[in-house]
Amino acid sequence: MSTSKMSLKLLIDSKHNKVVFAEAGKDFVDFLLTLLALPSGTVIQLLTKSTMIGCISSHYGSLEKLDESYLQPNQNKDSLLKPSITTQVTNPNFLLPDTKKPENRKLYYCSSHPGYVSDIHNSVCSHCRSQGYTRNYMSQEVKFVGTNVSASTDTPASNQAGGYVKGLVTYTVTGDLSVSPMSMVSGVGLLNKFDINDFGVLEEKVVEFGINEGLELLKASLLSKDALTAVFLPKLN
Repeated sequence: MSTSKMSLKLLIDSKHNKVVFAEAGKDFVDFLLTLLALPSGTVIQLLTKSTMIGCISSHYGSLEKLDESYLQPNQNKDSLLKPSITTQVTNPNFLLPDTKKPENRKLYYCSSHPGYVSDIHNSVCSHCRSQGYTRNYMSQEVKFVGTNVSASTDTPASNQAGGYVKGLVTYTVTGDLSVSPMSMVSGVGLLNKFDINDFGVLEEKVVEFGINEGLELLKASLLSKDALTAVFLPKLN
């Protein structure tokens, strides 16, 4: 679980009690874009079923209770309940708790069919079952061989910073989490959009953004059209 925090500068309309936009760096924008890569099963794990709105949590719970015997031989519940994130992002600083730590994950294979693996120890080999063979179990642990990533790629170091967006650029993030490179033109455009003519109502606030705020923002992004205001204004008032 990440314990790091980052700073975020907010421009606030004190008259309407609203975040106009945030001035953000690469780390925060990478975090926001990572949310798009999260499978729904991972989102439910992160937010916990009790805080979910709608019926998706009930749907998730019904699969938890469903007996494995109803699934196709080549399927298992964990692929839906605890899906892996397939994004190729390499920057670990995404401020979300790990739902499944890769370093602790173990895979098992059937001694008769070592090409088939499962992350559930002693589960029935689906290939044996589908072919009508004697029932065998996934009991043999796969041994991982470590690799040196930096030595196995010809990618220049300048391209290995990780994340989605380039650094050395400041980004504008609006309340609805729209992202764009910051410029004077875009800033003026946002002030006009929100009909802000009196600069005296504007306040700058610097806030910390860590794992708790990350989870709150993930939830707010699913419930609100103004996620930044929903997460940060209650903390500042």
